[in-house]
Amino acid sequence: MTLGSLSSLAGLLKKASLAGAFFVPAIWLSAVQAQALCPAPQPLSYAQVERVVDGDTLRLKDGRSVRMIGLNAPETGKKGQSAEPFADAARKRLQTLVALSDGRVGLLPGKQAKDRYGRTLAHVFGADGSNLEAQLLADGLAYQVAIAPNVELVGCQQAAERRARTNGVGLWRQSPVISAHNISRSGFAVVGGKVSQVQRNRGGLWIDLQGGLVVHIAPKDLGYFDQKTLGKLQGAQVEVRGWVLDRSRRGGLKAGQARWMLPVTHPGMLQVISE
Repeated sequence: MTLGSLSSLAGLLKKASLAGAFFVPAIWLSAVQAQALCPAPQPLSYAQVERVVDGDTLRLKDGRSVRMIGLNAPETGKKGQSAEPFADAARKRLQTLVALSDGRVGLLPGKQAKDRYGRTLAHVFGADGSNLEAQLLADGLAYQVAIAPNVELVGCQQAAERRARTNGVGLWRQSPVISAHNISRSGFAVVGGKVSQVQRNRGGLWIDLQGGLVVHIAPKDLGYFDQKTLGKLQGAQVEVRGWVLDRSRRGGLKAGQARWMLPVTHPGMLQVISE
């Protein structure tokens, strides 16, 4: 059971898998593009792409940087660090999708128009009307994320990732889900664990997982969640995803606090596996 509503995506794509770590068969590409994954719910503005920065970021010829809504692709190597698995595959796949649209993409801006880095937040669409984020998710080359208030296509994009997960392609060839016990650094993670405690105070809702992780929902975001379901989480097995923070770097922990915290703003980031 997933918190929040999940819309189905009929005829998402034919069952297929990636050939090797970096390439997709041409026959499969044609099938995907013909089906217009997650079509735009309203008219789009259009822009020319100057270059693909990585698997979830574009640089436009008008100077804007666009951070694509609804996914998080593996990090490319920067400042001497090695690229994460499938980072190059995600970037190359996005380059292919942009090229198939002759470098011209449709943009659907988010309700939150920019991120903290000044990048434009938008859904990106190809010439055939398909959502490029959904295609990357269906390929298993990125993780679906839902960050309020930019959640218009969350159900459709979740369905795209579920197909990749079911088929065991890309990032889902081996399960990337880790136990809360095994968190060792800050950054994006998909974490599974059993809820040991649920608390609510003026700071919002706090969901403790066995192993030292607390999931935090701020007061302003609680309206996105089903309150009855939240109240029944204690003892449930859940899967949560997002950017883990190390609270020990903020000046120390209070007695009894979990070191690791994972903020979520929308139920699309929290799934109940079993109660």
